[in-house]
Formats: sequence, C-alpha cells, structure tokens
Amino acid sequence: MRIALDTNVLISAYITRGLSSDVIRYILVDHDLVLSEQVLSEFARILEAKFGVPKKHVTEFVQELRLHHVEPLPKSEIGHDVIRDPDDRIVLQSAINAKATILITGDRDLLDVSDKIIQVKVQTPRQFWESIRSGK
Repeated sequence: MRIALDTNVLISAYITRGLSSDVIRYILVDHDLVLSEQVLSEFARILEAKFGVPKKHVTEFVQELRLHHVEPLPKSEIGHDVIRDPDDRIVLQSAINAKATILITGDRDLLDVSDKIIQVKVQTPRQFWESIRSGK
C-alpha cells in the first residue's frame, strides 16, 4: 500500500514515542511512505519554530524523509466546497495525485469530510493501527 502522512502525524512521530512512531515504523517496513512537499515544508518549519529543533537536525530529518516518495505541489486542488483550509486541500490533493491508498492525519477538517472523499481513505493514526491489527 501507498500511505500518505499529514504533518501532525509526522511531527508527533518525531517529537514523542507513541502511536504515531509505531505507525511510521510499520509503514516503513511493510508499505510505501508518501509525503508531499507541503508536508515536508510544514514539518521543517514547525520542528524549528515551535519545538526548537536545531536546523542541522531538521535538515537531516528532511533528507531522510526524501528517500521516500515526495509528491510535488499540485497544480490544482480538491474543491473549496469539500475542505475550507487551503493547506489541507493541498495535502489531500497531493495524496490523491500520489495514488495513496490511505492518508493518515489527526486533522479534524480532513477527518470530518472523509466520507465525501472517494479517491483516498482518510484515517487517524488510531484507526489505521486498529485496522492493521484486526487485519481489515
């Protein structure tokens, strides 16, 4: 499976030990990780500005992540009637363009419209983890 991650899941995995870290480890072993330029840019900015991670370490993290599929910024986005936040529209459209099967996010706006999105399944880290544990 091709599995896309949103920024909040990636940040959580790098900052804390827990479910998001477990999810990423599982993806890296058994699936194809998909990221977008938008997610990598936000990831770098937030690690530095909000968490005070030194630029050198942020650069190393991003270089490591670039070893996986990184989808360029989309030329168009999913409609405004579906998602109000332009950053979320870019993340979702990038996952769709990359032909991701699942987009894992903690973003309420994306999760609230998941039933309207047919191109990619949108799940929380917990929903994803439970689905793999149950074999569904």
